[in-house]
Amino acid sequence: MANIDTKQYSPESPSMKSRMSWLWSEYSVIIAFVIIYIGASAMNPRFLDMNNQLNILMQVSIIGIIALGMTVVMLSGGIDLSVGSVLALAGVISVLALNASGSILIGIFTALLVGSFAGFLNGLMVAKGRIASFIATLGMMAAARSIALYIAEGGSVSGEVSGFTAIANSDFWIFDFPVLIFFVMAVLIYILMHKTRFGRYVYALGSNEKAAMLSAIRVDRIKIGVYTLIGTLVGVAAVIETSRLNSISSSSSGAQYELDAIAAVIIGGTRMTGGRGKIIGTIFGILILGILNNMMNLMNVSPHLQGFVKGLIIIIAVVFQKRE
Repeated sequence: MANIDTKQYSPESPSMKSRMSWLWSEYSVIIAFVIIYIGASAMNPRFLDMNNQLNILMQVSIIGIIALGMTVVMLSGGIDLSVGSVLALAGVISVLALNASGSILIGIFTALLVGSFAGFLNGLMVAKGRIASFIATLGMMAAARSIALYIAEGGSVSGEVSGFTAIANSDFWIFDFPVLIFFVMAVLIYILMHKTRFGRYVYALGSNEKAAMLSAIRVDRIKIGVYTLIGTLVGVAAVIETSRLNSISSSSSGAQYELDAIAAVIIGGTRMTGGRGKIIGTIFGILILGILNNMMNLMNVSPHLQGFVKGLIIIIAVVFQKRE
């Protein structure tokens, strides 16, 4: 009897292991966030300064908006490498439209239109052209950057309409507008993915595309919708990026944004193969990236090493996903 009782209450019992495994798989990103936050606080007292905390939120807002769209794409089983280049193209064309019309609304609408159209083309190539998302968006990345460089003649384009910079440089209470826009977008995408039929179809598509087709889900439409959505969010990010400095660089704006967005999504627990992941995980993922970048800056780590750290994080996150 004693041996039986020992096995029943052993912390190494299968039931205990399964509970711990479930706890880690469901809340690993939150646990990692808490550990990193505490570690950053202990390493540098300036980290906890309120201005620094708000600065972190401001720094991650643009990438965060893009990462929300990237989450939806990766949940569907795809990937979008063109987000940085499309941001530059949308920014360049929107500033030209802004200057030509003198209307801030037209400038904003143009950025959203360009981003949505680029995403729509990506969706067409993936859904109708049967081109792998990696290849289709890689081609769009090159094309969009090239067009932006051509239009801006390799340089920057500056806004000439007063008031445009207020979008990214105003605040409400203690939060800058870009942070509030990120929060609003996060809530909207969360509702879309967890409370609507479209969201359920995206999860079904990422889990098993053939089963989704047999279930009468219009797979092609969902794919086109997914890429159009991320394109629209890139347009929103382009407006903020352009408004912040009242200019956009055709060569450097949006550079490596796809790496940051993908890193945030993977850290947040979304599977590379699709079908599993949560918007809330991506939010914590982008905050983790923001804290790491902030800590490296506070510790005077070379900015050239930050890409190495992000790449290493992606590899580690994927390894943990495979183990699960």
